[in-house]
Amino acid sequence: MRVLVVEDERRIAEFLCRGLSEQGYAVDVASDGEEALDWPAVAEFDAIILDVMLPVRDGFQVCRILRERGVKTPILMLTARDAVEDRVRGLDSGADDYLVKPFAFSELLARLRALSRREHAALGTVLSVADLTMNTSARDVRRHGVSIELTTKEYALLEYLMRHANQVLTRTMIAEHVWNYDFDNATNVIDVHVRNLRRKVDEPFRTKLVQTVRGAGYRISAHES
Repeated sequence: MRVLVVEDERRIAEFLCRGLSEQGYAVDVASDGEEALDWPAVAEFDAIILDVMLPVRDGFQVCRILRERGVKTPILMLTARDAVEDRVRGLDSGADDYLVKPFAFSELLARLRALSRREHAALGTVLSVADLTMNTSARDVRRHGVSIELTTKEYALLEYLMRHANQVLTRTMIAEHVWNYDFDNATNVIDVHVRNLRRKVDEPFRTKLVQTVRGAGYRISAHES
């Protein structure tokens, strides 16, 4: 899951980035309202964490402009203001949820999970490719009924592949969605994670689902290449 954090207070931005990364999120950071408006044009996010008090443009303006541009990404607004009228203004500008500072990080994670479930409700919470299934609500992965234990990054990689089954995903696409935008794609980290994923998802079974498309990237498919 890829998240954009829009926060001008460096200490809070670093705290959120570190905490979310530890939970397996790919995190990009914008430090003002104008920069926040640029990001969705160049990258695809699963959620936006948007502070209200920002330089250049405040969070209310950013949220409203994003919605006017047709950006439907779930937005969680953060603010030190706890007045009812401010919460109403945030929701009226197009935010999906509202969290008042200071907040418990566990609550922020819970709200992100709730927004993610809401976003993918139309797609369903169970993904499947052949006999491989993933229940995104329970974070449960099984193949032929056998439970498969994955690391946080392996799970994020597999979910991205399964949500785009039969499509070739380049290393750059994978790096930007599962890791950070500034991830060094010259390293072999992606290849290592794909290899580990294959060992768990494919090796014990006859049909191989995770495929390498030479010179292009990776895909997951029930049809062997």
